[in-house]
Amino acid sequence: MHPERESTRTQEQPLSRRLSTLVIHAGSTHTGGAVVQPIFQSANYLQQDAERYDGVRYLRLANSPQQLALCRKLAAIEQAEDALALASGMAAISTALLSVLKAGDHLLVQRNLYGGTATLLDDLARLGITSTPIDASDPSSWAAAATDHTRAIYVEAISNPLLQVPALQDVVDFAEARGLVSCIDATFVSPTGFQPIPFGFDLVVHSATKYLNGHSDLVAGVIAGSAERIERARSLHNHLGGCLDAHACFLLDRGLKTLTLRVPAQAQRALHLAQVLSEHDAVARVRYPGLPSDPEHARASRWFAHASGMLTFETHTDDAAQRFLQRVSIALNAASLGGLETLVVRPSRSSHLGLEPEQRRALGITDRLIRVSVGAEDPDDLVEDFVSALA
Repeated sequence: MHPERESTRTQEQPLSRRLSTLVIHAGSTHTGGAVVQPIFQSANYLQQDAERYDGVRYLRLANSPQQLALCRKLAAIEQAEDALALASGMAAISTALLSVLKAGDHLLVQRNLYGGTATLLDDLARLGITSTPIDASDPSSWAAAATDHTRAIYVEAISNPLLQVPALQDVVDFAEARGLVSCIDATFVSPTGFQPIPFGFDLVVHSATKYLNGHSDLVAGVIAGSAERIERARSLHNHLGGCLDAHACFLLDRGLKTLTLRVPAQAQRALHLAQVLSEHDAVARVRYPGLPSDPEHARASRWFAHASGMLTFETHTDDAAQRFLQRVSIALNAASLGGLETLVVRPSRSSHLGLEPEQRRALGITDRLIRVSVGAEDPDDLVEDFVSALA
């Protein structure tokens, strides 16, 4: 291992430090006495004797002082041995999967994935990597879907956009019993709600664009796991070139510092809004794992410290959904999620637009479905905005 990589564990605060402390202090080097991690706006650095390619001091190789400090922080908050910051969530997902799969391998994937991940599977198929969708809530069905070439299983902690919670313990147990790599996208719940690595998952990915940053002003991704697995991902990342630039590193480090303040508060607001919407005549159905009436509530309350700031609801008609989006005044009709602004969007016209209409219908993603990313506005103002727009 490159000497600077070892600092992830050996030179950092003990991992027993609580999350709200780690998000502020983990990774910090106080270069030049700076309280805030400086921006190193340099593409290259004075050379040292490097025995490995990723030891060459170059921004694309993710080894600038700023990148290394950020990765130490990300590893600490995930309770992982190492982490890697990348240029987008899709860069993290594709790099993680390609680091454990090769031509001829087979992947088990949760049905009802984020649209970008679902369409990535088509690209993997062209590389000779096949996949089979599984009902992540039904462990009894997984063995029949596995083959002699199955090498990994991939799920989302809370699925996008239908907010399903897999049988997470069964995923870990199934993977361990069969020697598979267990991968999880934990974007929707964030480390404040669930930490997959100590739970038993091998790799966790995030779109750091969302809750980890929390300010709707950058695009980034994260992979965390064991030192060995992250080293494999880093080697691939170095060739794919999806590095995170200096200013984005600074913004992500800044955003992480308020993670434990933002996300639990957003989850509380989401629960309040979900309760109101579930009783509204204009709403056909609400999905939010924090609601006791939700089919995913038992799993969510068992494994998560809190549910997400995400919820979905369906109106009775397509036209009613469109009118709602046109009428809201506080919530913004925009893609992405996890920021301080409440966002509303139809997944059928955004995150899952890359799927064919019949594929969306089969998954239950209709034009009546509205996904809500609850921000940090006053909860009563949000309720008034939604109720008025539904009238």
